[in-house]
Amino acid sequence: MKHSMYKNLVTCAFPYANGEIHLGHLLEQIQADIWVRYLRLKGYSVIFLCADDAHGTAVMLKAKKMKISPNQLIHCMQKQHKNIFLKFSVFHDHYSSTHSKINKNLCSKIFNIILKKNFLKEKQIAQLYDIKLNMFLSDRFVKGTCPHCKSDNQYGDNCDVCGATYNATELLNVISQLSNSSPEIKFSNHIFFRLSIFSNFLKKWINSGVLQKSVLNKINEWVNSSLHSWNISRDHPYFGFKIPGYSDKFFYVWLDAPIGYISCFKELCNLRQDINFDEFWSLNSKHKLYHFIGKDIIYFHALFWPSILEGCNYRKPTKIFAHGYLTFKGIKLSKSKGSMISASQWLSHFDSDSLRYYFASKLSNTIEDIDMNLYDYAYKINADIVNNIINLASRNASFLEKYFDNILSNQFIESVLYKKFIDASVEIEDFFKDRKFSLVVQKIRNLADIANKYISQKQPWILIKNISNKNKVHNICSVGINLFKILMIFLKPIMPVLVSNAELFLNTSLMWKDISIPLLNHKINHFSCLYQRISFNDIDKFLEKI
Repeated sequence: MKHSMYKNLVTCAFPYANGEIHLGHLLEQIQADIWVRYLRLKGYSVIFLCADDAHGTAVMLKAKKMKISPNQLIHCMQKQHKNIFLKFSVFHDHYSSTHSKINKNLCSKIFNIILKKNFLKEKQIAQLYDIKLNMFLSDRFVKGTCPHCKSDNQYGDNCDVCGATYNATELLNVISQLSNSSPEIKFSNHIFFRLSIFSNFLKKWINSGVLQKSVLNKINEWVNSSLHSWNISRDHPYFGFKIPGYSDKFFYVWLDAPIGYISCFKELCNLRQDINFDEFWSLNSKHKLYHFIGKDIIYFHALFWPSILEGCNYRKPTKIFAHGYLTFKGIKLSKSKGSMISASQWLSHFDSDSLRYYFASKLSNTIEDIDMNLYDYAYKINADIVNNIINLASRNASFLEKYFDNILSNQFIESVLYKKFIDASVEIEDFFKDRKFSLVVQKIRNLADIANKYISQKQPWILIKNISNKNKVHNICSVGINLFKILMIFLKPIMPVLVSNAELFLNTSLMWKDISIPLLNHKINHFSCLYQRISFNDIDKFLEKI
């Protein structure tokens, strides 16, 4: 049944258009996709959007290195990114780019609104300048020591260690990442958004339940300290949208990228008749807006972004869901840091569903980092999926095919056991809603243990030796298949490819609303291998290549 009172708009942070999708991107995309799939399975109306973050110095320099135009680069990257997400069963309703005409017009419109309302000011600032390359350096092209916690190897906008934000000129021992030289300080006029005007609004908004408790203290600390004005402009040379009224100034990506959430939705409105832009983005919209982001960009999403929306009388996010970093051997997987496992590398050795399951087994609704251990990954897939859940189907299907023409019994003999599985759905629903996916996986694993224990205790392989037990075996194995059916429904948001194959085997569509209805006198199809074990030799080979 559709919950038609409101729609849910879900977004992920936009991948940068200067390189491949890596497992760090996929952690967030898969987290959001699982949640979206669960909501849809429960009958909610959901719109899932994303786009490429297409602007900035990094895109400009990457295109120059490849001897192509920035437009050619971002077009190629957008196509590649969309295809990769599809291969991991991440299905967006619309996947756009921040370099679109609609986004350009919307950025100009929002700029003019906040300019007219006196939320902007212009002032001269000191900037880092690479004298070898004759260009101002953006935050991502300088590194140095954090001025707050003194951690080394930090970028020019924020510290990955302590979370502090600062001006690039505040970095200690700063080095240009483009020429490996010490930059000079030069002065340039820039446009600033007066964030302090929104101090009272922010104090109320961030404490309204929109943020996780694990980030709330830090955000309150930032709000209660001095809110610095935010530089929304960048100097030429730069790839992006020019600011209206300026010949050599461009919008900073952290202005036009979040505005891309709105423009991406507007593009979808132009393609579909069932959604209305004004109804959704108006100040008092009844619809829901959820942002999935990494904890490293919570500052932008929890302070700057809602202030821009407030300044333009747009609705604010319903919730912002931040997650921790994906690490490998304790090191953050990051393209900008040169440590990454690409999605294409992964698919050359392993499948997508297994990664989705592994991530789900580690994901919570906190911002704790997730350390990836490939041997643990292989163990979980082999033990949980192949040896436990798939084995439940296999061991029962063999009897049903051999003795009962793949037709399930017309009676169900284990109502108490079945009710235990049905009752578990209530707890699993709560875990899904709260994004506690690791607890979903844990519950599924426990239920699979119970189901297999039931079959082992009943010993159909012994009973079938006596022809008088044939009906009893039929009933037992039919129970096993029906318990497998429920497990597949629970896994549907997490492992869509596996469940799609299971639906072919079970000869039925698996819907959450049908959990309480067992399959009776129902013909299933021939059981073929639903999932392959992961070889530890394959793990070794993969580790040698990355």
